[in-house]
Amino acid sequence: MKTWHEIRRFPLAVRLLLVNQLGVNTGFYLLIPYLATHLTENLGLSAAVVGVVLGVRNLSQQGLFIIGGSASDRLGARGVIIAGCALRTLGFALFALGDGLAVLLAASVLSGVAGALFNPAVRAYLAQEAGENRAEAFALFNVFATTGALIGPLLGSVLLLVDFRASALTAAGIFAVLTVAQALVLPARRGEPSGSGLLGDWREVLGNRAFLAFALAMVGMFTLENQLYLLLPDGARDATGWDGAAGLVFLVGTVANLTLQLRITRSLKARGSRGRWIGVGLAVMGLAFLPPAFLPGLVPVLAGALLLYTGVMIAQPFVMELIPGFGRPGLTGTYFGIFYVVSGVAAAVGNAAVGWAMDTGEQGAAWLPWACCTLFGLASALGVVRLHRRGALPASPAPEAAAPVGERSRA
Repeated sequence: MKTWHEIRRFPLAVRLLLVNQLGVNTGFYLLIPYLATHLTENLGLSAAVVGVVLGVRNLSQQGLFIIGGSASDRLGARGVIIAGCALRTLGFALFALGDGLAVLLAASVLSGVAGALFNPAVRAYLAQEAGENRAEAFALFNVFATTGALIGPLLGSVLLLVDFRASALTAAGIFAVLTVAQALVLPARRGEPSGSGLLGDWREVLGNRAFLAFALAMVGMFTLENQLYLLLPDGARDATGWDGAAGLVFLVGTVANLTLQLRITRSLKARGSRGRWIGVGLAVMGLAFLPPAFLPGLVPVLAGALLLYTGVMIAQPFVMELIPGFGRPGLTGTYFGIFYVVSGVAAAVGNAAVGWAMDTGEQGAAWLPWACCTLFGLASALGVVRLHRRGALPASPAPEAAAPVGERSRA
C-alpha cells in the first residue's frame, strides 16, 4: 500500500511514465522471447537468417541510443517518447502481418529504432519531472518494469495457444494505447539547442572522463541483469528438469520489487552517498551467484535470484539518479543515450564471456559461469567505489536538474 500511496504523490506525467514502462515491458516480453521460435518453426527460416533478424533489432536499438537521447534534448522528450511508441506499434504489427524477409527486417529495424528513441527520452523526462524525488521515481520505475517483465511472458504463452500473430497484434495494441495516452496526458516541454551543435554536445559528453568511467563500471550491472534471462533460468531448469521453473525466477523478483524496492531506496537515500550504495548493490549482485555455484537444487538458484534482484534494487535507482548530475540539464537525454551505448557495448562483451564460461563449464566445471558473474559484480563494485573515493561521482542531483520540469522552460 505504501508503494501505491507514493505513486499518487507524483505528478500525472510521472504516473503515466510508470504505467508506460509497465506496458512497454509487457508488450515487449510477450513477443520477443517467442520471436525466434516463430521464425524457425512457423516460417521455416534458417538459424542464420533468424540471427540476422534478431541482430538487426538489437543493433538498431543499441547503436542509436545516442540519437534518441540527443533528440530528447533538442526536440523535447515528449515528442520523442510518442514517436518511439508509435514506431514500436508499427514494428510489432509488421511481425504479425508479414512473412517475407524484407518485412521481417523492416519490423526489426522499426522496433529497434523505437527503443532507441523512447528509452533515453523516458528516463530523461522522468529525471526532470520528478525533481528532488528522482531516486524514488526511478525505484518505482524499476517496480513497474519488473512487473511488466513478468506479465509479458505469461500473457505471451497464453496468446501463443491461439497463434503468434495474436501475440504480435496484442503487443502492437498495447503500444498503440500507450502512444495515444502519452499524446493526451504528457505536458509539452520545449527542447532548446545547446548552441554548440549536435557534434559539440557529443564531444562534451564523451570528453567527460568521470562519466565514461562510470558507464564502463556499470558493465557488471548490465551483464548480471541479463543473467535473469540466461544463466539463472537455465540453472532453475537444470535443478528441476522442468521448463516452468524458469518462471519462478521472475516471480521471486516481482514479489521482491513490489514489497521492498521503494523501502530500500528511501532508507538508503537517507543513509550515505549514492556512490557508496551503488558499490554495495553491485557487490550484492556479484555475491548472488555464489549459492547456485556451490549448492545443488532449486532453492540456491532462487536464493541467488533474490540476492540479484536485491542488488539491482539497491543500485539501479541511484545509478539513474546520478547520470544527469554528470553534466548540465540541457544534455540529460544525451547523457542517458551515451550511457546506454557505452555500457551496452561493454555488457555485450561481458555476456560473451559468460556464454563462453557456460559452454566450458559443461565439461566438468559447472561452477565456472557462476564464478565469472561474481567476478564481474565485484570488479564493477570496486570500480564504482574507486570513483566515489576520488570524488568523481556527483554526490547528489545538481540543483538545477532537481527542479521540476514545470518550473523550467527547457524539455
